[in-house]
Amino acid sequence: MSRILVIRLSALGDIAISVPILQALGEQYPDNLFIMLSKPFVSPLFEELPPNVIFKAVEITGKHKGIFGLLRLFREIGNNVDMVCDLHDSLRSHFLCAFFKIHHIPIFRIDKGRKERRRLTRRENKIIAPIKSSFERYKDVFTAADIPIKHFNEHPDLAPSSEHLKEVEIAFFKKENRWIGIAPFARHEGKIYPLDKMEKVIAHFAYNNDFTIFLFGGGKEEFAKIEEWKKQFPSLQISYSLGLKMEVKLMSCLDIMLSMDSANMHLASLARTPVVSVWGATHPYMGFYGLFQDKNRIIQTDLSCRPCSVFGEKPCYRFDYACMCNIDPERIIMKLEKELGL
Repeated sequence: MSRILVIRLSALGDIAISVPILQALGEQYPDNLFIMLSKPFVSPLFEELPPNVIFKAVEITGKHKGIFGLLRLFREIGNNVDMVCDLHDSLRSHFLCAFFKIHHIPIFRIDKGRKERRRLTRRENKIIAPIKSSFERYKDVFTAADIPIKHFNEHPDLAPSSEHLKEVEIAFFKKENRWIGIAPFARHEGKIYPLDKMEKVIAHFAYNNDFTIFLFGGGKEEFAKIEEWKKQFPSLQISYSLGLKMEVKLMSCLDIMLSMDSANMHLASLARTPVVSVWGATHPYMGFYGLFQDKNRIIQTDLSCRPCSVFGEKPCYRFDYACMCNIDPERIIMKLEKELGL
């Protein structure tokens, strides 16, 4: 039996992409042990994988903080590892891998395609062409480690789940109409659709008894906005008290999800839910598009300045965020209705 340590410490969306890959590897290599190393709060995502896929929590703000903390982490797991697959390629993962390398444990590391991404985001002479996706880059790591994924269904049916519906109905109520999830937030402003425009999208469906809207969000400011919308549209349902595992189960029961280029796009994809995604400063060509998703569900504006950022963190150098502001709410409404067959 080979014992393979898999490292992906953040971000949530990138971790979500690794879940179906670990599932496929666990099923196709039952004699190997795969140890997924990541933050504790994502452990529910890996609970229902094959028994030869186990989760190891890294406490990067606690006992595993800093170089000495990473040395402690190595001492906890080093003797139980035959090779390392680093899906993160961060400073922290490099320090950790150095301890394994000293002990002659082979390291296989992701190529993030940083040069290609710089060519996509530079102001002049952009090369607007799709580059390899994160999913393909993950697969390349395991191929290099001589444990390639032999088969993988990249085009499964995306539809509301019956498996988790009963449990979700207990948490909320019986599903008697179309359920739409809306995740209007993202970490950076360049990836957020203007909230006044999003409010018009929400209003269109919230005032129609044929639909139930579930809002997804995380931070304190997001909670405040969601509560404000809840007062304005009492029929809205809020998901943030459910916990990550139950949130994904809820997503699996949705008829469709509306999301930014954010972790919720990837979580909904993991739940096999169709996602209409809205893109601004970033671009699907960057390789971060939701796994399993149809690219016809993308909403974006063609501007010569796009994409200007890999992660959406750079301020708009036009100062107007036209990439998002130029998208009419009616366009999003029409796309959702089309995907729902209306």
